[in-house]
Amino acid sequence: MQVAKTLDLKGLSCPLPIVKTAQAIKELASGELLEALATDPGSVADFKAWCSSTGNELVEQTEQDGVYRFVIRKK
Repeated sequence: MQVAKTLDLKGLSCPLPIVKTAQAIKELASGELLEALATDPGSVADFKAWCSSTGNELVEQTEQDGVYRFVIRKK
């Protein structure tokens, strides 16, 4: 899986991870992947809801040592 861009959102709380992701995904072409790394537990629900409302695809979601990793495919 080739990620086009990685965002380090660790330490940020809602709504900043989603705001910064929304800004960054605009730079990608349709079908490209964006990786977002966050530490806010609320990000799990936020990213699912944001992807659902925008039509972008949440391809992968993992958590390791308190860091949540989201891989999103731009619609």
